[in-house]
Amino acid sequence: MWRALAFLALLALAAFGAVWIADRPGTVTVVWNGYQIGTSLAVALVGVIAAAIVLGLFWAVVRGVIGLPEALVRGSAERRRTKGLSALSRGMVAVGSGDPLAARRYAGDAERLLGTEPLTLLLKAQAAQISGDRDAAESAFQRMVDDPETRVLGLRGLFVEARRREDETSARAYATEAARLAPSVTWANEALLEAQSTDGDWGAALETIERRSSLGLIDKATARRQRAVLLTAIAGEREAGEPEVATERALQAVKLAPDLVPAACIAGRLLARRGDFKKAARIVEAAWKANPHPDLAKVYLGLRTGDSVRDRLARAEVLAKLSVWDPESRLALGQAALDARDYKRAREAVKPLLTDRPTARSCLMMAAIEEAEHGINSGQAREWLARAARAPRDRIWIADGIASETWAPVSPVSGRLDAFTWQEPPNTLASPAVVEPNAERADAPAPVLVPAAPSNDSPAPSRPSVTRSDVVVARGIAPAPGTEPKTTGPDPVSAGMTAAALPASKVAERGVLKTG
Repeated sequence: MWRALAFLALLALAAFGAVWIADRPGTVTVVWNGYQIGTSLAVALVGVIAAAIVLGLFWAVVRGVIGLPEALVRGSAERRRTKGLSALSRGMVAVGSGDPLAARRYAGDAERLLGTEPLTLLLKAQAAQISGDRDAAESAFQRMVDDPETRVLGLRGLFVEARRREDETSARAYATEAARLAPSVTWANEALLEAQSTDGDWGAALETIERRSSLGLIDKATARRQRAVLLTAIAGEREAGEPEVATERALQAVKLAPDLVPAACIAGRLLARRGDFKKAARIVEAAWKANPHPDLAKVYLGLRTGDSVRDRLARAEVLAKLSVWDPESRLALGQAALDARDYKRAREAVKPLLTDRPTARSCLMMAAIEEAEHGINSGQAREWLARAARAPRDRIWIADGIASETWAPVSPVSGRLDAFTWQEPPNTLASPAVVEPNAERADAPAPVLVPAAPSNDSPAPSRPSVTRSDVVVARGIAPAPGTEPKTTGPDPVSAGMTAAALPASKVAERGVLKTG
C-alpha cells in the first residue's frame, strides 16, 4: 500500500512539473563550433533524459565486458562451494548413520572442494574414526589444534583418542590444556576433576568444583555433594594423624551433606574421642534418619567406650525408633541384645526380617543367636547357616560394578567422584567379593579379590586400586578361562563344603557369605 501511495505521489509530482513547464514556454539555444541549435525547453529536457539513458546503458555494457572474467570465476567458486557444502552435509549424514565408505568419500570431496575448513577437518576425523583409522583421525585433530579457531575442538578429539588407547597421561594433558584455553568447557573440567580425584589431589579437586559451580556448569546441589565427598576423603586420610584437621573437614562435610554416611561416621568417631558425645550423637542420628547404615549403628553404639552392654542395647532401641524399625535397626538391635545375652529380645528384633526372603545377615544373626544360647552343635544354628548359604546378598557399596565393604570417594574403575552407592548386589554369585585395597593398579598381571570382611572403625582408604581389566563381581560376570582372580583362602561353599559344617563364628571370621 505504501508503495502505491509513493508511486501516485511521484506521478502527481511529474504531472505538476510538466504542466508547470507547459505554462512557461521558452527556448534553449546551444552554440558549439560555429553552429547554433535552438529548441524549446520541453524538447531540450526530453533530449537530456534520453542522452542520460543511452549513456547509462553504454556504461553498463562496458562494465559487464570488463567484469566478465571475474564474474565467471566467482560463479565457478560459488558452484564449487555449493557442491562442497552438499558433500559436507552428506558426509555428516553418513557418519551419523555409520557408513564409513560413504563418509570417507564425502570427506574427500569436501576437502577437495572446500579446502581446510573446520567442518571439513571434523568430517575427515569422524570418518576416520568410524573406519577404525586412528592415525588419520589423530592427524586431522592435530591439524585442528594448529588452528587457533578450532584448537579446543581438536584437543577434544585428541582426548577421546587418547582415552581409547588408554593413554591417561596424554588424555590428562589434553584436558588440562583445553580447560586453560576455555574454562567453561564441560568435558575438560570433568576430565580434570576425574584426574585430580584419581590422584587423590583433593585440594585441587575442590578448586575445580568451585570453578565449575561459579561458571554454572553444575547445579548447586551437585556442587555441595561433591564438596562434601572431597572433604570426607580429606578427613578419612587425616583421621589417624591429624584428628583436629580431620574433625574440621568432617564437620564441614556433614554440614554440606547430612546424609553422607562416611562423613557422619568420621565426625561421630572424632567427636566421641574429644568427649563431645551429644554433638556426635546428633550427627549420627541425623544421618541415620536419612540413611540407616550398619556403620552408623556401630559408631552410635560405641560412642562411649566404657558403656555396658545394657547401655548399648538401650542406644540400639533409640536407633530403631528413629528409623521406624528399619531392617538395619533390627539387625543392630539384635546384635546389641545378643551381646547382652538377651536372646529373647534378639529373636524378637530379628524375627520380622525372616518372614519374606531373609537375607544372609539375618540368617547369620539367627545362627549366632542359636549358637550362643544352645552351643556350637545346635541343629538350629546349622540350619540357619545352611539357609544363609542360599539367601539373597545384603546391601554393599558398589561403584561401576565393583563391590567393596568400605566406602571410597572415587570409583576404582572410572575415577568418577561419588560413584559408590549403598545397594543390593545382583544375587548371581554365592559370595560377593570386594577389591583388595592394596592391589597393584597397572602392572599387576591379575586383579586380586578377597572375600568380604566385617568393617571396623579404622578410617576408610581413599580409594581401592584396581585395573580396568578387573573382574566385575557385582554384575555376576564370570572371568574368562585362564583369568580367574586369586582369592586369599578357600571358600567352603566353592570347595564343596556346606556352610552348616562351620560354626557361625568361623563363618563370620572367614568372611563367607558376609555382605553387610
